[in-house]
Amino acid sequence: QLRLVESGGGSVHAGGSLRLSCAAASGATYRPTYFRWFRQAPGKEREGVAGVEKDGTIDYSDAVKGRFTISKDNAKDIAYLQMNSLKPEDTAMYYCAADLFPINSSRLSPAGAWGQGTQVTVSS
Repeated sequence: QLRLVESGGGSVHAGGSLRLSCAAASGATYRPTYFRWFRQAPGKEREGVAGVEKDGTIDYSDAVKGRFTISKDNAKDIAYLQMNSLKPEDTAMYYCAADLFPINSSRLSPAGAWGQGTQVTVSS
């Protein structure tokens, strides 16, 4: 069973930066190959933010392109989300997801897992 542990959220002023981490907990029976970060603001649907695939292919939503950077440490099974030039509209609960298969929506395969979520709050 895969379990993910997130860290790195917090509160910053607009223009600030934060880095989120998503680590696969030890003891997992397999190593995830696809990671994707999602976020969900109050009253809104969960939306994809950035993803990294097994071969290193990366994609971003238009809302964060040019400001956020996703990366992955394959040796440690950790995914990162570096968030720069944060805006108040980036305020949300951020969740990471990992899976053995491509993550194209919030629906994961039976092998997938979600992190517990970490709050990001950006004040103006």
